[in-house]
Amino acid sequence: MREKLRLDDIFLPGVPREHVLERLAKAGGNEVESGKLASSESSAALAINTIGWFIPRPADLPAFPGLDSPDWPPIAVDVEYCARFPWSGGRHPWLDAIVETEDRIIGIESKRFEPFRDKKVVSLSEAYDRPVWGDEMQPFERMRDHLRSGEEKFTHLDAAQLVKHAFGLVTEGRRKSKRPALLYLYAEPRNRGRVAINAADIEAHRHEVANFREMVRDAAVEFAACSYVEWLSSWPIDDPEMNEHRQRVVATFDP
Repeated sequence: MREKLRLDDIFLPGVPREHVLERLAKAGGNEVESGKLASSESSAALAINTIGWFIPRPADLPAFPGLDSPDWPPIAVDVEYCARFPWSGGRHPWLDAIVETEDRIIGIESKRFEPFRDKKVVSLSEAYDRPVWGDEMQPFERMRDHLRSGEEKFTHLDAAQLVKHAFGLVTEGRRKSKRPALLYLYAEPRNRGRVAINAADIEAHRHEVANFREMVRDAAVEFAACSYVEWLSSWPIDDPEMNEHRQRVVATFDP
């Protein structure tokens, strides 16, 4: 893949470009102006093209493996969603995508090369200690404390970011009177440029995801995880448009 993509080349057919650009402009990552969206390693480009295709057709969104989905299909799908904490000031978490059903709100955090590239930094201020999350968020509060103390350490998984997302989602769930869930959707690229990604690192990332999931089990925010390959492989093959979109995603992003 080329090192840089022109903006016109970023969006796959059927993805509502203007809507997505408007959402990105409101988000905090400065993805477009910084040039990050046009990078060949862009995680945002993968998420907005794969999930964003379903914005005008939410009921067609395939269910995610591993996520409890009794009231599927969704009634709304969007990208770049701010799950606000129960206070006005400070920074609030931005999720890569949001899915709503009649009963649930599902925030999606998407990763591509980050688990195999970026050094993970635990930054959890005292603001997260406020007694506002509810008794059923104790698993995430324990994870918060263990990350701070160093009792739990993750090399590939950005666990602190997931804790923040969960705190935002439990608040959003209360606002909307819907059960919250956090889905970690990750790619497993074979190569980064001309360098192969170590298979042991891919396995270690999966192990960390499984450990995190076990440690936050039974919280008010359900945590689930699946790879892009697992999800894409579950798409129905008898829908020609969806099948064509899946093939484009795989050919373009090699998730």
